[in-house]
Amino acid sequence: MTRSVKKWNHRDRIIAPSLLAADFGRVAAETSRAINAGADWMHLDVMDGHFVDNISFGPAMIQAVHETNDIFLDVHLMIARPDHYLPRFVAAGADLITVHVEPEAGHNVPSTIKAIREANCLAGLALNPATPFEAALPFLEDIDLLLVMTVVPGFGGQSFMEEVMVKVEAGVKHRTENKLNYHIEVDGGIGLESAAVARAAGANVFVAGSSTFGAPDMAAAVRGIREA
Repeated sequence: MTRSVKKWNHRDRIIAPSLLAADFGRVAAETSRAINAGADWMHLDVMDGHFVDNISFGPAMIQAVHETNDIFLDVHLMIARPDHYLPRFVAAGADLITVHVEPEAGHNVPSTIKAIREANCLAGLALNPATPFEAALPFLEDIDLLLVMTVVPGFGGQSFMEEVMVKVEAGVKHRTENKLNYHIEVDGGIGLESAAVARAAGANVFVAGSSTFGAPDMAAAVRGIREA
């Protein structure tokens, strides 16, 4: 499927339901449900059982969503050697690919970011809760999105870690001082209250799993997070 193309700005409030919380037996229908509820992006968490202690899905799932729905695909690679697997996710239809800065990811961060951009995808960089903001500093001029994990990655349903908002605030400060335009995304435990906290700190992209797919009224949930 040919997706719509939109130039997103960090002033936009972007809601990205996480496919991890959807019914995997109805991926196409669940993605359509998110779109109809007002979602802007679909967030796809790829986990390999090495970088994080869980396994989710691979390029085939990204391709299934890409081929059945017209939505921006925000692919988060929580995997070792993302540079090695990158071409497969590009071919599957990813629009934005986020990789981790931590040494355990086992790749050359600037080279991987460059490869993502050369593949005509947007590039994101993720920070785990224990990783300081300073780890991202050398790369912020070259990315389109900074992802601040608000839970320890690997499993859904965890509680929001408000203490990491200092990294969101630092990201906003650095962006302003250096006249940059990257998004700041938060992922983990995002609902109405935590979205308001993250928004106040300066985040503009909100990954929400159970609070959207698990809501009685998904459209109301998406709208509530956007307006938080």
